Amino acid sequence: MTHLGTKQLETERLILRRFTLEDTEPMFRNWASDPEVTKFLTWPTHADTSVSQKVLEQWVKDYESPADYQWAVTLKSNGDEPIGSIAAVHVDEDTQTVEIGYCIGKTWWHQGVVSEALRAVMDFFFDEVGANRVQACHDVKNPHSGMVMKKCGMQYEGTLRQFKCNNQGLADISYYAMLAADHKKI
Repeated sequence: MTHLGTKQLETERLILRRFTLEDTEPMFRNWASDPEVTKFLTWPTHADTSVSQKVLEQWVKDYESPADYQWAVTLKSNGDEPIGSIAAVHVDEDTQTVEIGYCIGKTWWHQGVVSEALRAVMDFFFDEVGANRVQACHDVKNPHSGMVMKKCGMQYEGTLRQFKCNNQGLADISYYAMLAADHKKI
């Protein structure tokens, strides 16, 4: 893979861009402080903006690596304010696999925002970085996340029982993926 770092990506409705420290308050307000949003995630709900700031400080520092991919999801119609995030949560050089994770404020649920962002990120990893496989997973108790993956053309590959821990405890996790060969066909 040829790592390019977190490049700005644009879709019909979205701009996916790098986070800045100025995003602390919107991050906290729009998604990180909401226990309903973080219910199935592996990181705890942020208690106050200082937690969001520390996270963003680390993410901004991580941008120094061309193999780091962490985007703020912004709506063109909403100015530059982030409403969620999408990232490569794991990159495996040996198999040329990128695993994607995403999170969005509940105000924007069920509007196709995450599907649009995931499609753009998948295209970027296949077309520009040269990934062979892009995958994502979700807690089986959060089927809407799996619907996003299916909508983007990923294939269901299986469920691993009691495979990961999240804010609900030990969880069964369903995996979806697309291969570069499949991506070329669409």
